[in-house]
Amino acid sequence: MGSPPLATLLLIPTGIGCAVGGYAGDSLPSARLLAAASGCLITHPNALNGASLFWSDRRIHYVEGWALDRFAAGELALVPVSGRRVGLLLDAAIEPELRQRQLQAAEACRATLGLAIGPVVCSDQPLGVGLSLGPSGSSWGTLRNPEALLRAGARLVAAGATAIAVVARFPDDPASEALAAYRHGSGVDALAGAEAVISHLLVERFGIPCAHAPALAPLPLDPALDPRAAAEELGHTFLPCVLVGLSRAPDLRPLPGGPPLQGSCQSSGAASAPLQAGGAAALTAADLGAVVAPAGALGGEALLACAERGVPVIAVSGNPSLLQVDAAALDLEVLEAATYAEAAGLVLALREGLDPAVLRRPLDRLALLHDPHPLG
Repeated sequence: MGSPPLATLLLIPTGIGCAVGGYAGDSLPSARLLAAASGCLITHPNALNGASLFWSDRRIHYVEGWALDRFAAGELALVPVSGRRVGLLLDAAIEPELRQRQLQAAEACRATLGLAIGPVVCSDQPLGVGLSLGPSGSSWGTLRNPEALLRAGARLVAAGATAIAVVARFPDDPASEALAAYRHGSGVDALAGAEAVISHLLVERFGIPCAHAPALAPLPLDPALDPRAAAEELGHTFLPCVLVGLSRAPDLRPLPGGPPLQGSCQSSGAASAPLQAGGAAALTAADLGAVVAPAGALGGEALLACAERGVPVIAVSGNPSLLQVDAAALDLEVLEAATYAEAAGLVLALREGLDPAVLRRPLDRLALLHDPHPLG
């Protein structure tokens, strides 16, 4: 009989230009490998979303960033479910033809993948998404009408949705240098910061899984496209990966001392409750056995909460980004890995009860601990 799963947290911050995970689902192969090594991987949607491409794996738990931070802080538990009803929230700013493309993508996921999708609502006002780049070059965003987003979310929850997929109209700027750099593999995902704002607002307010897909006009063909950006060029919508991810996203259950949640995890009736996965046990922060993150992006709330509790931190040096918040800057003790393949090996060692230090050479000798107060 194999070793029990080792719950592992994979963190790849969005909007900071990570070489792995900064594009259209290009960290999904690494996530799959870590899921195989650990038997239980928890990560955020942007590490898994590949626009029209996705990979469903019951060992991977799809958890929005705000909820993931609360989970790592010991304020939320994650309860696996076998299925959800995903409500679809469409921005009133989406043009009729582009809105129809989103609806057709949802219909395709119902007919081809068997997902429970609906109801569908449009916001009563345009959401007003704005995009910006900070001084470091990382992306962030604004929302002009957040209350319109929350009103639409409330309608979906009241109508029985147990997760929310949002499609907001994002500004088109096909001639921008930033977009060209991203498509050619050297830029930052300019959409990620605004996407985080949208999903955070909904999860914090309603306490159910949420994720976002931008609505954009199709881009002209680019023969020099970087492979990591190619998934975003396959269709008229980025919605399929979000619907698949949310369809089995775990339930969010508040723990004592955690934030109050207003959504279906506390108050919904039987008709809207997600289907529990055969009495599966809840996951809490106490179950975490490892956290994996880029070596230069170790300052996030979830990682620091894990490190404070003594969870082993695996820092991947082969995933550079715009940030330089490393172990030395934070005075953290970490396990170093050059690649996610090496990180998976370290996770497997921890899962098997092996000391990762004995896998490296030279191998230090054991030192005798001297008693400063010997007897006699």
